[in-house]
Amino acid sequence: MIAKLDNGLNRKLTLISANAGFGKTTLLSEWVTGRPFPVAWLSLDENDSDLLRFLSYLAAALRPVSTKGAIRLLEMLKFPQRPPVNSMLTALVNELSAPDDRFLLVLDDYHRIDNREIDGALEFLLDHLPPAMHLVIASREDPNLPLSRLRARGQLNELRTTDLRFSPT
Repeated sequence: MIAKLDNGLNRKLTLISANAGFGKTTLLSEWVTGRPFPVAWLSLDENDSDLLRFLSYLAAALRPVSTKGAIRLLEMLKFPQRPPVNSMLTALVNELSAPDDRFLLVLDDYHRIDNREIDGALEFLLDHLPPAMHLVIASREDPNLPLSRLRARGQLNELRTTDLRFSPT
């Protein structure tokens, strides 16, 4: 499993999708502990389906990786006339492009998000992902993202129930 996760680092997205109890979070926790680069981790719940809250928490999670980018996003969220989401994400991506060192953004329990705007924000982020960044999504169901397109372009690393299932060996 760890080798499959490592091999997926050259792609934009790693999706770990399986039912409850298959060890998605445990696997990710073990994997990121052994990585020599920073990890931004965001554990999600139902309350995070609000776009502003999601973006605020995303900024907080990214703070150790890009303090300037996180602060800029948080400032933009406080503007009386909030800029369009794509403008805020463009500013964030520009700041995240500065680090040359690889880093991970893990979104755990993404199945708890039920908001097309957040899905759209993630799609924008994936389309403009900085080269040093790798996105990991752990979910009980496939997110509403262009997985077929990512798969066809070789930009998706997938771990499914069959990969996580115990075998007799």
